[in-house]
Amino acid sequence: MRNPLMMAPALIPSALIPSALIPSALIRFVAIAFAATTLLAAHSALADEPAKPAAAPTRAKAPAGASVFIVSPKNGETVGQDVTVKFGVKGIDLKPATDASPNSGHHHLLIDVADLPAGNAPVPADATHKHYGKAQTEDTIHLTPGDHTLQLDFADFAHMQFDPPLVSQKITVHVK
Repeated sequence: MRNPLMMAPALIPSALIPSALIPSALIRFVAIAFAATTLLAAHSALADEPAKPAAAPTRAKAPAGASVFIVSPKNGETVGQDVTVKFGVKGIDLKPATDASPNSGHHHLLIDVADLPAGNAPVPADATHKHYGKAQTEDTIHLTPGDHTLQLDFADFAHMQFDPPLVSQKITVHVK
């Protein structure tokens, strides 16, 4: 196959300029300039097309009758600053986040979170959205004195909430 960069001299009619008068460096320069201009024009045409939005991650349907709940502490309970929170689940399998089996997932503990995370994105990972991707069923957390809310949010292997979300009742604990 011929080198496309060396094909550019063929675009200059030989009858107009004898090839002996054109230095080979100039021929290469013209060929490279032609190729670069063609690439830029093609890129510009593509850049003018509107960007297509990324597809939203798919949310798995929640199994009928599945639920999650906080076993302890109880709503309204007074607790110490280090409190053990026990998680419950029924009607869906508890699996590590590395397991993509259908009808399975793991817990996330929402601490002092007013609203559920957006359903079209993974549950955030920060101090108020704790992940339990090893299929843990409890954790001891440290809370400052005062009132705090706790809520479980059960999600699939990709940390996506189910549709509809599988969440526990939000409880309030009083930390002394």
